[in-house]
Amino acid sequence: MSRVQKGLVAGLAATVVVSIIEAINMTVGHWAVAFPQLLSVILQQGADQPAIGWVAHLVAGLGLGAIFGVLCPRLPTDTPESKGILFAVGAFVLMGLVIAPIGGAGMFFMRAGFGSLAWMIASHAIYGIVLGNVYGRLVAREKRHRVPVGGATAH
Repeated sequence: MSRVQKGLVAGLAATVVVSIIEAINMTVGHWAVAFPQLLSVILQQGADQPAIGWVAHLVAGLGLGAIFGVLCPRLPTDTPESKGILFAVGAFVLMGLVIAPIGGAGMFFMRAGFGSLAWMIASHAIYGIVLGNVYGRLVAREKRHRVPVGGATAH
């Protein structure tokens, strides 16, 4: 499995976890702006279409996973989880500087309130932890099952 494929699998797993907490946020408390909701508003130019926001959220999570697969070996930390957090914080900074203002939430979601800023930081950290953990497990699994060139498996 290539690094990009591992990143896609890890990105899917991380996106599913974050989607669960985003769904809880949107249905139970709605204490902060949800990323799928923000994406829906941006893509529909003001109209809130939840399905479009969720699809865009999935695509973003998979895309970030693929990029992480390529960049992971080059990130300066030691563990896959810390690499995932570092990567996700970088994605958050880009989102806060570019996507949030386009969606009308202001730079780093400040028009939406401090709760939205804290929510986005927390959800990105969770995404990064899951992303790094799943990616690290896939790499470790592949290393365990590798057969030396010209060698045979141990019996």
